[in-house]
Amino acid sequence: MEDDGEPEQSSWAYLPDVCLSHVFRWLDDRDRSRAALVCKKWSCTMHSGSLWRCRTITFYGQPSRARTLEFQSALWYTKKFGKYLKRLEIKLSNPYNTPCTKKFQVIMRGLLSHLGKCNSHLESLSIKYLELDCLIWKNVVRAQFIKNLAAFLKRMSNQLDYLNLKGARITLEEGCELLNSLSSLTNRSFISEINIEDFFSLHLSVYSSALFHQTMSKFHRLTILTFNYNCMSDELLDILREHSSHSLCTLNIKCHIHDPHGQVVSGTSWANLAKRAPKLNVNFFFERVMKHDHLARILLVEIPVRSISLRSCYFSDPDWTMRPTLTNLLPAYWHGLQKLTLELNNDHELLDNELLQLILSCKRLLFLKVWAFLSVSFMERLLQNRAERKCILTTIKVRIYTAQDDSTEEERLLADIYRKFKYLIDSELNYFVITYPMV
Repeated sequence: MEDDGEPEQSSWAYLPDVCLSHVFRWLDDRDRSRAALVCKKWSCTMHSGSLWRCRTITFYGQPSRARTLEFQSALWYTKKFGKYLKRLEIKLSNPYNTPCTKKFQVIMRGLLSHLGKCNSHLESLSIKYLELDCLIWKNVVRAQFIKNLAAFLKRMSNQLDYLNLKGARITLEEGCELLNSLSSLTNRSFISEINIEDFFSLHLSVYSSALFHQTMSKFHRLTILTFNYNCMSDELLDILREHSSHSLCTLNIKCHIHDPHGQVVSGTSWANLAKRAPKLNVNFFFERVMKHDHLARILLVEIPVRSISLRSCYFSDPDWTMRPTLTNLLPAYWHGLQKLTLELNNDHELLDNELLQLILSCKRLLFLKVWAFLSVSFMERLLQNRAERKCILTTIKVRIYTAQDDSTEEERLLADIYRKFKYLIDSELNYFVITYPMV
C-alpha cells in the first residue's frame, strides 16, 4: 500500500537554531549565501545578527581576480550586515603604489561613513600596519584618510572599547588628532585597551611632547596600553597613576634601536604607579637594544616586570656583552618574571652558567625561549633542575646556534637528553629544542 503522507524530511530540518547558527559560522560568505537558499529557516539564520558580529576585511595591494572578488564580497556583506558588527578588523596587505592607497582611502571613506550611520554596537576596531609614512601615501590621500578615520572614531567614541592602530607610522600631531577623537564628545575617553605600538613615525621624541601628555590625560579607564618606549616619561606615568590606576593591568612596551630611548625616567614615578595600580604587570620587548648601559637606564628595579624579550635579530656587535644583563639587571625581577625570551647572536661569549643561574633564581618563571650559542649540555642541566623542582618552567623553546655546518653530533646528544627526560617532557612540558647552524 502506498504512503499518502508527507515526504520524510531530512534530519537537517530539525537541527536546533543554535546548532544551525554554529554551522553557518564555519562557512565563508559565498557558502553562507548558497546555504540561505535551502529553505526559509536557513535564510533566517543567514540574517541572524549573531552571525555578523565579527568581520575581517583584507584589502590586497596586488589583487588577483579571486582576491578582488573575495574583498568585494566581504565589503558588501559588511555593509549589508554592518549594524550587527561588534568587532571589525581591516587589513591593508602589501600596497605597492599610490593608486592602490588612493583606492583604499576611497573605499574606507565609504565603509566608515556607512558604519558610522548604521552601527551602534562596535566595541573593537583594528587597522594595523598602515605605514602612512611611506612615499606611496601622497599627502592629500593620507590627510583625507586620517580625517575620515578621526570622524569615525568620534562617532564611535561612546561605545568603542578596543582600538589597535599598530604600525600606523604617523606624525605626532596626526596621532594625537586620532587619539583625541576618542574623547572629543565628552573631553574624556573610557576606552579600555589601546595599541599604539609603532603608531608614531620613527625617531620622534614623543616623551617630550606636551600635546601627547594632554591627549593621554583624557583616558580614564585604561586596562591595557601597548606603546613604544619613545612615549615613556615621568609625566606619562603620573597621568596613568592619576586617571587609570584603578583599572590598569598591563603595559606592553616596545623599545627599538631606531626609537629615541635616552630619556631619564625615575624609579619613583614607577613606584608610585605600581603602588596605586596593584594589578599592574609590565612586559618589555627590546629590538636590538642590547647594551647594558641602555638597558640599565630602562629596566629599573621599581617596575613590576612580568615579561622580557631581548632580540638582537641576528646582528652581532662586539661592543656589547650579555653577561652583565643576565647577572645584574634581570635577577632584580626574580619575584615577578614569568616569561623570558632571548634571541641573541652571542658567538663571542658563553652564557650557559649565567643563564641557568638566572632561570633558577626566578621563582615564577614559566616560559623560556632562547635562540643563542649554547652548549648542548645546558639542556641536560636545565632539565635536571626542572626534574628536581628547582624551577617551575612549563614551556621550553630553545634554538642552539652552532658555528658548524654539520650538527649531527649535537642532534644525537639532544636525542639522548630527550630520552633521558622523556617522562618529564611528555607529562609536564611544552618542549621544543633544535640546533641551528649560524655560519
